[in-house]
Amino acid sequence: MPHPLYSPVRRDSPLGCLGWSLLASSLLLGLALPRPASSQSEPAQLEPAKSEFTRLEPAQVTAAQATAVQLLVAQSFLGQSAGSRAPALATTAQPAPSARLLDPAPSAELALPRLLASSDLALLNRACLQAARADQGPALRALRLHLLAVKPVPQPLAVVLSNAEALVNCRAPEDGLNVLNRYGPAPGRERSLWFLAQWRAAEAGLNHRVAARALLGLAEGRLASLDGLPLTLQVRRDGSRVSRPALEVLADHLVVLGEDQQAAAALLAARQQGQLGAERLQRAVALLVALPLQQRNQLLETALDQAAAAGAWGLAAELLRDQRALLLAAGAQAYRPSERFLRLSRRIDDAYGEWQLGREAGPRQDSLGLARQQQLEQQLRSPLP
Repeated sequence: MPHPLYSPVRRDSPLGCLGWSLLASSLLLGLALPRPASSQSEPAQLEPAKSEFTRLEPAQVTAAQATAVQLLVAQSFLGQSAGSRAPALATTAQPAPSARLLDPAPSAELALPRLLASSDLALLNRACLQAARADQGPALRALRLHLLAVKPVPQPLAVVLSNAEALVNCRAPEDGLNVLNRYGPAPGRERSLWFLAQWRAAEAGLNHRVAARALLGLAEGRLASLDGLPLTLQVRRDGSRVSRPALEVLADHLVVLGEDQQAAAALLAARQQGQLGAERLQRAVALLVALPLQQRNQLLETALDQAAAAGAWGLAAELLRDQRALLLAAGAQAYRPSERFLRLSRRIDDAYGEWQLGREAGPRQDSLGLARQQQLEQQLRSPLP
């Protein structure tokens, strides 16, 4: 049986040169980062990030603000007897079960007044997660202000990272970025951990520019290195994680920023094969609208070859549709991708795809083609009256 996708791409295709040229242009992008200052100092390269957020230094959290927070919290969380108008701050009042920070039956250590007197970041982080899950707005605001003041500078990196993580979990990612900006990471592992924390805070706050800059800093000029780094995008209730390669996450951020060419360069930076490589090539072609038709068509041919080698026939059908649409939009003949799509549709029993292609051909079909079109219409007709 002949291969449904004949005429495979030659192995000496110009994909390598194209990928490297796009990669070189992406590295000249204005998102490149200067080296940070020495440890325990505020990094100069983060000035753009700081201008996007209003910083709240510990000195700004005055004693009067702390007292106001305590009053707000006490008024929100201390219960009142039904039918009475007892003062909200009565010291004899007991917290109503439905108004506690944790429900049901919170531990004594997670009572909010006690939390606001604690400097245990692990405990505060747990409280933030619980308050966010229960959508306790007053508690989240009180914990956020406390986290901004509880660990004033200077602090070691581990403390800064824990403080920023707690603020992200308290639904305050901008404040998490501000806390991270208090510290200048040293090169090496410390710098990598700092950039990962910065990406997480920026991702949570939908700050795509800072998130992209963090991933580019993490790559240190080697975009392909991000392909082996999985980033957790979601943690389900059962504890399982939804992750994607950092290289694809970077491309997503760049697309949102309108940097389509740099996003395509990121997708082409790692030479992936099989279905994943074909999917990335397909997406890169959609982004590289300014690329000449011949080069975009060559990228699709490479993707088709990889999809066929992996047996991903559904993806191959999508790629042939993309190739046909690309050629028709440019005013070129699309006979070859149409014929290949027809052969593949019959191979994978894609009756709808074959019928759609025949419908576009219309009355130009011969008698056999028209008969086949009627047969497909009968096959696709709903059995319901």
